[in-house]
Amino acid sequence: MFWFLLIAMVVVVAAVTLAVVGGDSEVLPEAAPERLVDPLPAARPVDRADIEALRLPVAARGYRMADVDDVLGRLGAELAERDARIAELETRLAGAAPEDEGEPR
Repeated sequence: MFWFLLIAMVVVVAAVTLAVVGGDSEVLPEAAPERLVDPLPAARPVDRADIEALRLPVAARGYRMADVDDVLGRLGAELAERDARIAELETRLAGAAPEDEGEPR
């Protein structure tokens, strides 16, 4: 039994060595890194469905920092724009409310 296991182990080690060393000498081509295909629309504001559909490409140690920074920058700019618009509309509404209360119907 001992000799059988020893011969089997030698055969397995030899097969693995030949596969690794003696295999095709052709080197695998470099894989192109994944790039973010920006699904966020440029012609209209981003909505919830756009964010849910967003998939960031994975890199060796997580997500690509540049892609995450680009997406977060875009979302931050849109949120700032919406906040400014909301503040503008609230100011208009606050200024228009006293005038509407004094007018008879």
